[in-house]
Amino acid sequence: MRKQRVLFFTEGNAEMKTLLGGKGANLAEMTKAGLPVPPGFTVTTEVCRAYFAGGNLLPEGLMDEVASAMSAIEALKNQGFGRAEAPLLVSVRSGSVTSMPGMMDTILNLGLNDETVAGLAVMTGNPRFAYDCYRRLLQMFGNVVFEIEHYHFERELLLLKKEQGCTEDSELSAERLEELCRAYQRVIKKKAGVAFPQAVFDQLHMAIEAVFRSWNNPRAVVYRKLNRIPDHQGTAVNIQSMVFGNLGEDSGTGVLFTRNPSTGEKVLYGEYLMNAQGEDVVAGIRTPQEIAGLAGEQPALHLQIEEVAQKLERHYRDMQDIEFTIENGKLYILQTRSGKRTAQAAVKIAADLVEEGVISKPEALERIEVSHLDQLLHRSIDEGQPLNVLASGLPASPGAATGQAVFDADTAEEWARAGRQVLLVRAETTPEDIHGVLAATGVLTTRGGMTSHAAVVARGMGKPCVCGCEALRIGEGSFTIGGKQVNEGEWISIDGATGRVILGKLLLKEPEISPELSTLLGWADEIRRLKVLTNADTPEDAAKARELGAEGIGLCRTEHMFMSVERVPVVQEMILAEDDAARREALGKLLPMQQEDFEGIFRSMAGLPVTVRLLDPPLHEFLPSLEHLIVQQARLSCDASSDRAEKEKVDTLLRKVRGLHEMNPMLGTRGCRLGILFEDIYEMQVEALFRAALTCRAEGIEVLPELMIPLVGHANELKRLRELVDRTAARVLGELLPEVPYRVGTMIEVPRAAITAGQIAWHADFFSFGTNDLTQMTFGYSRDDAEGKFLTHYLEHKLLPENPFQVLDEEGVGELILWAVEKGRAVKPALKTGVCGEHGGDKDSIFFCHGAGLDYVSCSPYRVPLARIAAAQAMIAAGRKAALEREAVQTA
Repeated sequence: MRKQRVLFFTEGNAEMKTLLGGKGANLAEMTKAGLPVPPGFTVTTEVCRAYFAGGNLLPEGLMDEVASAMSAIEALKNQGFGRAEAPLLVSVRSGSVTSMPGMMDTILNLGLNDETVAGLAVMTGNPRFAYDCYRRLLQMFGNVVFEIEHYHFERELLLLKKEQGCTEDSELSAERLEELCRAYQRVIKKKAGVAFPQAVFDQLHMAIEAVFRSWNNPRAVVYRKLNRIPDHQGTAVNIQSMVFGNLGEDSGTGVLFTRNPSTGEKVLYGEYLMNAQGEDVVAGIRTPQEIAGLAGEQPALHLQIEEVAQKLERHYRDMQDIEFTIENGKLYILQTRSGKRTAQAAVKIAADLVEEGVISKPEALERIEVSHLDQLLHRSIDEGQPLNVLASGLPASPGAATGQAVFDADTAEEWARAGRQVLLVRAETTPEDIHGVLAATGVLTTRGGMTSHAAVVARGMGKPCVCGCEALRIGEGSFTIGGKQVNEGEWISIDGATGRVILGKLLLKEPEISPELSTLLGWADEIRRLKVLTNADTPEDAAKARELGAEGIGLCRTEHMFMSVERVPVVQEMILAEDDAARREALGKLLPMQQEDFEGIFRSMAGLPVTVRLLDPPLHEFLPSLEHLIVQQARLSCDASSDRAEKEKVDTLLRKVRGLHEMNPMLGTRGCRLGILFEDIYEMQVEALFRAALTCRAEGIEVLPELMIPLVGHANELKRLRELVDRTAARVLGELLPEVPYRVGTMIEVPRAAITAGQIAWHADFFSFGTNDLTQMTFGYSRDDAEGKFLTHYLEHKLLPENPFQVLDEEGVGELILWAVEKGRAVKPALKTGVCGEHGGDKDSIFFCHGAGLDYVSCSPYRVPLARIAAAQAMIAAGRKAALEREAVQTA
């Protein structure tokens, strides 16, 4: 039996959103609630999918069902579709399952033709009104169905107004509007090659197809991509009898929100126009008045609107966005939906609705979008100012920054120290640039992706970053984009939330952490099971993360501690050492520095666990690049006056860099492999950590250190390095060993480690999944190259559902995590497990971590509030799923 493809508003309800679309479901629900909704029906989303599956053709027999439904509406309205006397007119509107305001198309006044327009004039006693409706239909139909640009019609209107010596549309007489209709018909014939259809069912057929087609118009496709709306949802089409706000001064139209969508304040917020149609308000054709003004103009009507608004908000238990029309003094509700709102308003409304007893705490938390928290916790661009957008890259770290362009880390640091505001522009960043990133307000790179070095470091510091802006070309002391040259020292701005690169110094809005947000975060902490830790490498990062609710450090990357200007020479001395004794001498200089780092972090995180990852990157990353040294050597060789000692230093560095060169350093001598080859490096770090623990313990600070061995792929690697840790702990702590509880674990980032987790677990107290490298090695993708080159193409052509470096790949990487957790806990049931890669701050990935039974997620400090909310949402969703499963079992 074929499913019903056309449903009257009286047959649906709010639960049928998937079939009827959001608008159709709401129209049905409002009709059911007895609100004044003009009658109509919905052509379902299933028809939309069948339309595309059938090669952009409506399914056979559909128009017969539509015609039957139209007959029922004719009977209700006592009007006839296409009949010259008392003609029935309808609107044809889109209605996606997930709200996509303004993204798809609408046609009003459908059913008018050269005959019915005359009938409408007689029926209303208002010829001017009739021809005004007709010219609107012709323009909308021409634009939506025939894809004729609006300006072709606007030009005809402007010519006519100029000829008549008037400025407002309302000054045109019925005769002139009739003349305009003929001009519009000529535009359609010329541009479309066919005449405007006079047969009203042809109009309806073409309009339904056009609304379905608008599902795939460019703006709708981009909106779905931005908001992760599935392409397969499709749109419904709502066909509704027209009511008219342009019948005279006792008619009008408007849009209102039941609360202020900018602030969340509980007050009616909106606009209206008398003697106008809805498109006039939406399109900005006329300047509307604030809804509060209606209270003085028509107090009874304003009171009725207020009552309906309150009723709809109570019914839907959320702030509503309502479209209404007043026809001859009577109010009609054309649409309601949950209103779009700013981040600030979303948080306030959610908290207020709980306080008002409308929704529960879990419901309030579920209504918070993680993107809202990104807006609230970072500075943003004031969109009210002129913006000269030069180009766009990847939105790698949220927030906005403005500063003077600089092209190297040393200049950034020097200028910042002098009190100048700088923005670091690089082809890409390396660990050597860390001091420049720290000094800059934000980072812009031409290469690299969402998990490149620049992106990861910037997110960790809470700094805005735009990566992979390939249109940008860096030269000597300047960069160019599309022929525009920007010199060092010129002001530029970036928007890390959208990827925009903007010329000039901009006004930025400061983040707002409201009392309502603090309240919501407190509720989230009451509900969630997953602990939320942070990735922090400095005491400042640790303190900020703790302020934002972190329950410890899940990843402290020690390599970042070596990158300050003062330490790089000592690190290079250690790398360049010709024998073990020289290397140990350099390590002896680094030890107190490293100890000082750990003391600062332990103090910031007093009483909370701190997971320290021992040195991970290959040693060549601490040295100048091969290309840079070759250029420097050539310059010194050509300069007869160059310093001999400097030349020898460059020659030595070049020899060492070449000696350390590997074909694929990401898979070479790094992580635990480096620690095994050069045990004294790891031994220095471990000694520094336990010395720091003793110092802090003497100060009365509780220290809970956890040492993480990176890049383990075989159980023997962890076994050997654990022995080194235990041996060093015993030597440094002595009789105090039992009083400093420490753990030793590994970062699972090599697929073999996940597969052999049962063997590795014998030597581990915890597993921390480094999902950045685990994703890279599982897919065989280089992060930076993938995001900068082919990954965008893959996503656009749907070869991958999501960027796997942003959203955890559950089918591949996720299976490895599940396997490793199961095998590890089979050996050690109390094995602590968590994620410390970039996925630790992604909502979908946090949901997976909850379901996988992990103990914690660790993310950059500024994503801690997001993770707290998402972890609570995961708990709520899991509880609901379990309840549904219990109910299904009981029913069965």
